[in-house]
Amino acid sequence: MSATPFDQRDGWIWYDGQLVPWKDAKLHVLSHALHYGSGVFEGERAYGGEIFKSTQHSERLRKSAQILDFEIPYTVAEIDAAKRLVLEKSGLKDAYLRPVAWRGSEMMGVAAQHNKIHLAIACWEWPSYFNPEEKMKGIRIDMAEYRRPDPATAPSTAKAAGLYMICTISKHKAERKGYADALMLDWQGRIAECTGANVFFVKDGVVHTPIADCFLDGITRQTVIELAKRRGLEVTERRIMPEEMAGFQECFITGSAAEVTPVAEVGQYKFTPGAITKMLMDDYTAEVQPKAKAA
Repeated sequence: MSATPFDQRDGWIWYDGQLVPWKDAKLHVLSHALHYGSGVFEGERAYGGEIFKSTQHSERLRKSAQILDFEIPYTVAEIDAAKRLVLEKSGLKDAYLRPVAWRGSEMMGVAAQHNKIHLAIACWEWPSYFNPEEKMKGIRIDMAEYRRPDPATAPSTAKAAGLYMICTISKHKAERKGYADALMLDWQGRIAECTGANVFFVKDGVVHTPIADCFLDGITRQTVIELAKRRGLEVTERRIMPEEMAGFQECFITGSAAEVTPVAEVGQYKFTPGAITKMLMDDYTAEVQPKAKAA
């Protein structure tokens, strides 16, 4: 992955309906989203030139915007087409895509009903979210101090930029201590998710994962649940208390960036990446690969 700062890279970004040179894709410092967090985004991956579950991501992007009380001025089909155009223009086959929508700079204050809504889409090469060698033996995760908020206090079903502020703080703190990520509890002290990925546990052949009602029900999460059930595995979505981690044998996290990543340690709790984690890693890899077209 290039070490070049993201604002200095070469390429093209789709910006409000047209392709613009990468370095020219700019916004004003008085944009509402910068000051008040009125932005939503998606994280997507392309494999072999095809964007995995592109339409689901576009639908969620529009839904996230509606939850934040604004309407993206492009249809799901138009967003899908724009992503394909950016990917094609980039010349990449395996890439990460970042659509982002935000309120502009017409009004500066909490209220901004008349601000223009912008949409941009960029893509770049991003091979693995975690160090490949570390990933295969299982990553180490710290326990975060911040918790996911009560859904009565934040738009928790939206992939909203502002909801990631405590994630950045928590991940930075974990990395300074030598961990790869941090596990967050919900406002009632139950296991929720990592800073940018959902979490799963395995005990006696059964897959357990927290109910996604105060954090994002990830598209990768949904895919992995489907893959597990396809294998005949029992999947239990339930409330999980942190002390239950002492009885789980395997742990892994999921996300568009993380894909399926084994976990060896969460705070004081240890896990051994095992057969079910490996199987779901392999099944996910097979699932995201473009299917051969019928003759």
